[in-house]
Amino acid sequence: MYERLRPLLFSLDPEVAHGFTLYVLGVAQRSGLMRCVAHAPPANLPVRAFGIEFPNPVGLAAGLDKTGEHIDALGALGFGFLEVGTVTPRPQPGNPRPRMFRLPAHEAVINRLGFNNGGVDALARNVEKAAWRGVLGINIGKNADTPNERAADDYLLCLDRIYPLASYVTVNISSPNTKGLRDLQGAGELPRLLGALHEKQEQLAARHGARKPVLLKIAPDLDDAQMDAIARATLDAGIDGLICTNTTLDRSGVNDDPLSAEPGGLSGKPLFTRATGVLHGMAQRLEGKIPLIGAGGILSGSDAAEKIDAGASLVQIYTGLVYRGPWLIIECVEEIRRQHGNEDAR
Repeated sequence: MYERLRPLLFSLDPEVAHGFTLYVLGVAQRSGLMRCVAHAPPANLPVRAFGIEFPNPVGLAAGLDKTGEHIDALGALGFGFLEVGTVTPRPQPGNPRPRMFRLPAHEAVINRLGFNNGGVDALARNVEKAAWRGVLGINIGKNADTPNERAADDYLLCLDRIYPLASYVTVNISSPNTKGLRDLQGAGELPRLLGALHEKQEQLAARHGARKPVLLKIAPDLDDAQMDAIARATLDAGIDGLICTNTTLDRSGVNDDPLSAEPGGLSGKPLFTRATGVLHGMAQRLEGKIPLIGAGGILSGSDAAEKIDAGASLVQIYTGLVYRGPWLIIECVEEIRRQHGNEDAR
């Protein structure tokens, strides 16, 4: 079905197509027609990471469902886990439109959405009313008008609000579309932020009687010194894992495209090598002390398996769904199964 729908979707503005796709998925899920859209993987491929049992290692990356309005429909597609968000303390509209651009010749997308979302309270209400009970990550950020010196307040507020609802929480300091956000990855800022988050995590674990993992999502545009600093900070603060990576500002693979000059983060096929390089670099530095999730540029099952080879325990997809549709989920699960069998988290 997706192959038939894709020409229609690609004739629409990318953000309109995004909303239309989620609407169609919701209709299919509510009417019992999801089998016409996608099939779940034929068997589970369980992975244990962060103290959580994942039915298979292929998850949905944050950004597709920013306020958790479509959890039931997305959960029916066969993902091993979902990640919703990025959510901020207060609702915000994000950056002006147009702010999403397809580069079909490169199987890529540029976006500068800017954490458009309905706020953490709206997300919490949506998660509470969802029927799906799989592994759910919630990705948190700061509001655009919150200065970096008060960024920790935003992250702590979000963590407090969504902690009892999440299987794990991801701290997003790597989007290129909120001014100054990536500065929080610096050696001066990061240890303070992660230290505050870890202290809050322990308080919440005691309050709720359950310790929820906290992960950090990092950028692909890092040099060796920056990766060294992030590795030290995550281990020192007791962060439970990393997601490698967010979108890139690099345009070296798409310079021939007239849309390459559009500001924003580039995702899709051109991101794969850069993101996988950072994943491998962090895996070497962390030496298996914490699990990693590989994201960025997965458009085939072999791409997903290569992320596992590079040191990931789990993978996430998003832009690949734009170009390949929901069958990509099955392909990734089956290729990881073929190459790696039923391996536990590394």
